[in-house]
Amino acid sequence: MRIGVLGAGNMADALATQWARAGHEVMIGARTPAKAVALAEAIGDGARGGSLREAAVFGEVVLLAVWYDGAQDALKAAGGAEGTLSGRVLVDCTNPTGPPDFTLWTRNDASAAQQVAESAPGARVVKAFNLCHESVWRLTPPVFDGRPLGVPLCGDDEGAVDVVRSLVRDLGCVPMTGGGLERAGQLEAVAAFAIGLYARGADPASMFPPMEAAFGGRTGLPNDFRDIRSCRPGE
Repeated sequence: MRIGVLGAGNMADALATQWARAGHEVMIGARTPAKAVALAEAIGDGARGGSLREAAVFGEVVLLAVWYDGAQDALKAAGGAEGTLSGRVLVDCTNPTGPPDFTLWTRNDASAAQQVAESAPGARVVKAFNLCHESVWRLTPPVFDGRPLGVPLCGDDEGAVDVVRSLVRDLGCVPMTGGGLERAGQLEAVAAFAIGLYARGADPASMFPPMEAAFGGRTGLPNDFRDIRSCRPGE
């Protein structure tokens, strides 16, 4: 598979290195092409470097691997508004949050992923890889206490989501179906909240019981949860 990467920072390095090792063709794109070329040479395995637009045109799958506040400029430089990403699987791993308080920076009516979709008409956007620091993606594989890392995915195009599932498995991780792109904002909120806990020295994983204990040993969603989900305000 041909994978274009928009960005030449740590996330680009970590994920592109793993995918190049798995046998994918990788092209790094950066605002300064020389930086992309240098990273591609460090990655090896046939990776190449160039401009943001060149990486966008190259990839069947394109990873947006820049800071959230630079995402719109990167998409513009890649020709997103002109249709260069139309029909391509566009993976958004940005997190619209940061210090000191790690609140969400997005407007109320659109997640970062939805903003990415607006800036790249026709792209098949999938939110993924935003819950972990780049160091986790360098692990081969990311397994903790014998359990492979789960990677939630949100996207409206099932074919695009399936492509990203295969890239998740290439990392030795387990893809998790998170729903449509409208749920990407919830995934981004989880990231913001968890990062805030990490910053305060707390382990977010300790908030959740294991699956076998989540609903008192029962399988499936219990009736009380279904009732809550179906209620309307005032009922």
